[in-house]
Amino acid sequence: MEGTKTALITGATGLLGRQVVKTFAGRGWSVKGTGFSRADGKEILKVDLADPEHVENTLDEVNVGVMEWGAANRFPDKVDKDPDAARKINVEATRALASACAQRSVFLIYISTDYVFPGKPGDAPYEADAEPAPTNLYGLTKLDGEKAVLAEYEAAGKVGSAVVLRVPVLYGQVSKEGGNAESAVNTLMDVVVNSAKEGAKKVKMDHWAVRYPTNTEDVARVCYDVAVRYIESGAKQSLPRILQFSSEDKYTKYEMCQLFAEIMGLPIDNIEANTEGNDPNATVQRPYDCHLSTRALQELGIDVSTQDFVGWWRKECGAFRH
Repeated sequence: MEGTKTALITGATGLLGRQVVKTFAGRGWSVKGTGFSRADGKEILKVDLADPEHVENTLDEVNVGVMEWGAANRFPDKVDKDPDAARKINVEATRALASACAQRSVFLIYISTDYVFPGKPGDAPYEADAEPAPTNLYGLTKLDGEKAVLAEYEAAGKVGSAVVLRVPVLYGQVSKEGGNAESAVNTLMDVVVNSAKEGAKKVKMDHWAVRYPTNTEDVARVCYDVAVRYIESGAKQSLPRILQFSSEDKYTKYEMCQLFAEIMGLPIDNIEANTEGNDPNATVQRPYDCHLSTRALQELGIDVSTQDFVGWWRKECGAFRH
């Protein structure tokens, strides 16, 4: 099929996007990315994702076969402070993109989040067909984005040519420009390093919510495998429309800090475990445990193995301690 060997990756200069570009390109695909402030106009195209016409022109120019849509306002507190801006990218831009892709028979992978689930104690792991019930506005906008994507493809008669892929909190190699702030996991390394400095103030770190940090290289591999599996299927309409991928590594943020401190050989005296959970008066309520089941991926025959969290960080930090 013409165009199926060409992929367009949104947020290609970001934490996940860089790895998705690398994975598709490493398997012989022609890959273009979208960016904005860091776009070079060649491999990374400057695209205003909130401008439907700009997006459509890009799809036509690149002759896209596969689109990975990971662009989002993904910080719950920022979403809550500016809900209109979050909805504009997480829902409306997503709907417009899905419509444009469906009209052009582009296979679309929409990256969503484990935060679509309530995460009540005892509920996890969640299957892909479990009933979503987000506890905060970020989760709600991503769920609305999921619905928009699937609805546009159904309306265009292209069921099976769009897939939602839910993932948990991600970590991986960061860029020099973005640094550890690109990931809610990587940034904890900065917290540990800074807390060990002389005169550092004590920091409270969540030791209540359970997270399943997943490496961006693994997510990128799954994106590629899903794209190939669906494109090559002669009965894609019968394949799942919602998939989930997650590591089985289970930590609170405080436990991650403990690991980073051990790897770096730093004290953790100034980081205090906070087991209080959500402040009932806080506007952003975070789930306790949203562990995602990978059953649907496994039933498709897709590899769901992941890198070992501690092993990856030891290698990344160049610290092999026993």
